[in-house]
Amino acid sequence: MSQKTLSKNSYFQNIEQYRKDMLIQAELCSQPMKFATTWGLFSPKSIDDGSKLMLDYIKVNKDDHCLDIGCGYGPLGLTIARLAPYGKTTLIDKDFVAIDYTKKNIKINKLDNCEAFLSNGLDHIGSRQFSLVVSNIPAKVGNELLSLFLIDAYHHLHQNGRIYVVTITGIRKYIERSFKEVFGNYKKVKQGKTYTIAMAIKQ
Repeated sequence: MSQKTLSKNSYFQNIEQYRKDMLIQAELCSQPMKFATTWGLFSPKSIDDGSKLMLDYIKVNKDDHCLDIGCGYGPLGLTIARLAPYGKTTLIDKDFVAIDYTKKNIKINKLDNCEAFLSNGLDHIGSRQFSLVVSNIPAKVGNELLSLFLIDAYHHLHQNGRIYVVTITGIRKYIERSFKEVFGNYKKVKQGKTYTIAMAIKQ
C-alpha cells in the first residue's frame, strides 16, 4: 500500500471521529451537569466563558418560569432549569441541530421541567409568559434583531420579571441604551474584560 493511500485512509478515519458526539461535564452553580455537543454548535468542547460568567451572577428563584433565547446545546437554560425545579424552562433556538442536542441534554440531565423547540426569535413562543428571560447574545446578532428580541421579551415577561443578557463588553453601551428604552431601567451586574452581564426588570 502506497504512502499516499495510507495518508488518505488515515484522513478518512479521522473524519469519522468528528462525527461522534463530545461530552462536556461541568459543575455550574454547584450543580453537576453533562452536555452532549457536536462540531458546528457554539463552543462544542467546553462551556463558553460568557455563559459561565452569567451563571456566576444570575439570581434564580425555585419557582421561576424561564426562557433561554438562542439556547445552543443548553448550558444556560438547563442549569437554570435545575435551579428552578418548581417552574418550567423553555429553550429556543433557530438552529435545528442546537435543538436536537438540547433535547438530548434534557434527557442526559434527567430534567422533567423543560421544553425545547425551534423558534425564529420569539416568533413561536405563543402565549407563554415568563418570570426570567436569559440570553447569551451573539456578538454579530445585529441591532435590528436585538431590538426585536428585547421588545418580544418585554411582552412575554410577567410584571416584575427579569431579563439577563451576556454580551461582549464592546456593545455594553448599546445594551444599556436599549434596556433603558424598552424596560426603563438597566443594571450592570458584572463587567469583565471580554463579557458584560446586564439585567433589567419589567416594572
